[in-house]
Amino acid sequence: MNQQYKSGFATLIGRPNVGKSTLMNHLIGQKIAITSNKPQTTRNRIQTVYTDMERGQIVFLDTPGIHKAKNKLGEYMVTVAERTLSEVDVILWLVEPTTFIGAGEQHIAEQLRKTKTPIILVINKIDTVKREEILKSIDAYKDICDFAEIVPCSALKGDNTEYLTKVIMKYLPYGPQFYDEDTVTDQPERQIVAELIREKALRSLNEEVPHGIAVSIDQMKARNSRLIDIDATIICERDSHKGIIIGKQGAMLKKIGSQARPEIEDMLGKKVNLKLWVKVKKDWRDSDFLIKNFGYDKKEY
Repeated sequence: MNQQYKSGFATLIGRPNVGKSTLMNHLIGQKIAITSNKPQTTRNRIQTVYTDMERGQIVFLDTPGIHKAKNKLGEYMVTVAERTLSEVDVILWLVEPTTFIGAGEQHIAEQLRKTKTPIILVINKIDTVKREEILKSIDAYKDICDFAEIVPCSALKGDNTEYLTKVIMKYLPYGPQFYDEDTVTDQPERQIVAELIREKALRSLNEEVPHGIAVSIDQMKARNSRLIDIDATIICERDSHKGIIIGKQGAMLKKIGSQARPEIEDMLGKKVNLKLWVKVKKDWRDSDFLIKNFGYDKKEY
């Protein structure tokens, strides 16, 4: 084993929608975490792996956004995100290139001041502003926490992400790989399939529905070596939402299915026969039993 090899854990934190999942997908070069412009897109702690055979291995934890919780699901998500801070070797705090530091950012800074873990401030979305705006943003943020490094980048365009990887490596301990070089995630296939369906639903539906949806995989069975049958149910909180998700003559459900299928096929490397249903479970986000049932288990953290 290379004595100079490094391996460790990095977590990405930040308000919802600052680009955490986009950045992680870009760094590992494969889509694992789902992205959408709706808050609460990431609900679980997703673990993905970046391996460079020469330099080292970074295990990324993409946590749910830290925010003020409004229900049990929200509390669970915040607990997961905050507990991660003390369990990793380096923290990446993603922010947008702005000089306005709002209440959400102040709340995160407060949590970060309590930790001894090195913090890299990542100013994302630099492709959306002029260079002087980036400098002003660095100036506004630099004293809010004791940062080990400040790295501006664009997760979407890949600007400066290679440099960011080098900076992360700098703060990892020396040691052997945790995962073999082919591993990109610890998520079970079923969970990724459910998340891909949820992503397409989030992107297709209007504002009032998405927060209240979950996806459960009822069955995932290989019919033969080339074809997999997948039955999945989209869970929503209200009867009115069910109608919206199904759409006129099933058009919306068909759209969600036809957008999710190619990405599921890509991931599984097989043809997929995907069937979707919609069920109403009122207030599932406030039920410990149902939250656990849909794959968000407090005991795991």
